[in-house]
Amino acid sequence: MNKSDFFYELPKELIAQHPAEPRDSSRLMVLDRKSDSILHRHFYDICDYLKPGDCLILNDTRVLPARIYGTKKDTGAHVEFLLLNNLGGDSWEALAGPGKRAKEGTEFSFGNGELVCKVEKVLDNGNRVINFSYPDGENFYSLLDKIGQMPLPHYITEELKDNERYQTVYSKERGSAAAPTAGLHFTKALLKKIEDMGVKIGYVTLHVGLGTFRPVKAEKIEEHHMHSEHYHLPKETAELINSVKANGGRVIAVGTTSCRTLESVATFCSEIREDDRFTDIFIYPGYKFKCIDGLITNFHLPESTLIMLVSAFYGYEKTLAAYKCAVDEKYRFFSFGDAMIIV
Repeated sequence: MNKSDFFYELPKELIAQHPAEPRDSSRLMVLDRKSDSILHRHFYDICDYLKPGDCLILNDTRVLPARIYGTKKDTGAHVEFLLLNNLGGDSWEALAGPGKRAKEGTEFSFGNGELVCKVEKVLDNGNRVINFSYPDGENFYSLLDKIGQMPLPHYITEELKDNERYQTVYSKERGSAAAPTAGLHFTKALLKKIEDMGVKIGYVTLHVGLGTFRPVKAEKIEEHHMHSEHYHLPKETAELINSVKANGGRVIAVGTTSCRTLESVATFCSEIREDDRFTDIFIYPGYKFKCIDGLITNFHLPESTLIMLVSAFYGYEKTLAAYKCAVDEKYRFFSFGDAMIIV
């Protein structure tokens, strides 16, 4: 298939610039794979499409406020770093801009000098390896929470007033460069309501990498290579999924990240069990799903790997038709936008 097969026209005004308030007031498109019906509801209605004995699998990754602005110690010139990967201790791989200011050996100061970094190496891809230092008794992540900003996608131009609105209410494991946005619609009260009706909830961790925003460049999608992301599927979640499956319940992935985690484990291990590794699994039409029975997700960018994943699960033509319907009905798109459930 071609990348252009996944293009659709999207008016700019439908790109959500801020999250819905409250979280679960966002709209919900309900797609039934058996009847091909499309219903328009709100996210707080989601219990109507879950059954006792089902399970929801949520990604509990927590986004780092990984965009930091500092000054070059010798000249005061401004620079921006985006932290990508922790390399151990206080060493990080990062993007730097403007890069010409971040040469090897250069030092930068952030906040009121609470955080300092030195560029240790310039990598072949242009990224920097930087090493942080800070006062004794201070915690790096606490300083980052104070100094850093959320690495919002480029299409969100409004300022985010509350960083917690780009975190799920169940976020726990630090390490993501982006939020697992399908989870942003859940409130603690809604999750309790879901559990009270007999739906089990399990957690996986997949740290979303910067590559999630990178466009597909190959025209033939089969030639595209996915970025690699680290995941962990705990033993208790594996046992939950296997129990639900054995009793005839459905496994519903909340977000493409949870879906990719479950399908990666099922592919690598030929079963669902505890697993911890990196995955670059690319799911597009023709893929045979091995674990999930349902998917909750947002509306994704044209020609993105995420709309390709949805098309693999729901069907290519039906997915593009659902997206056209969403545009016609003026749903809100992308990270802070509305959701769909496919069951």
